[in-house]
Amino acid sequence: MMSILTVTGYKPQEINIFSENDERIKIIKYALKKRLIQQIEEGVSWIITSGQMGVELWAAEVVLELKESYDVNLGVFPPFENFTSRWPEHLREKHTEISFLADHFQPLYKGDYKGPFQFKARDQWFLEKSDQSLILMDEEYPGSTKFYYDTIKDEKNHEILFITPFELEEVVEEMRLINNEDYYL
Repeated sequence: MMSILTVTGYKPQEINIFSENDERIKIIKYALKKRLIQQIEEGVSWIITSGQMGVELWAAEVVLELKESYDVNLGVFPPFENFTSRWPEHLREKHTEISFLADHFQPLYKGDYKGPFQFKARDQWFLEKSDQSLILMDEEYPGSTKFYYDTIKDEKNHEILFITPFELEEVVEEMRLINNEDYYL
């Protein structure tokens, strides 16, 4: 059976990341890579996301890197066309590149933003299309990720996996030991 994993999490500004050079992105990507490898080795064949800036774009970058060593596919499904129209130029370019390199790219709605219903429909679509979700989120401070989590949390046949702040602290320590460097959150 094909196993599909949805990945989501914070937007950069929700975790006070305002630069693509922020060292914390390396930490988040390392944590994502560890968890994604684990899920791929347990049978995940597709990793899907809407390509939202932050955790979703970083996860997509990690998946593209993992495709060199693992048999895994990346699907990017933004809620509507021109999803990135209000984003900074460098993030629009990154989203475009990832969309081009993905195994499947398809906006869920034709046309531009019409209303919040598109995001609710996106969350429901991801729930229906995947059998598990990996969410980088602190339940005490869920940010916009709360909307997706609220959609999936009561589903019996949908496994929810978290990357927590505690896990990120462990990753910092692991990276520090591996690289013999000092990383701080």
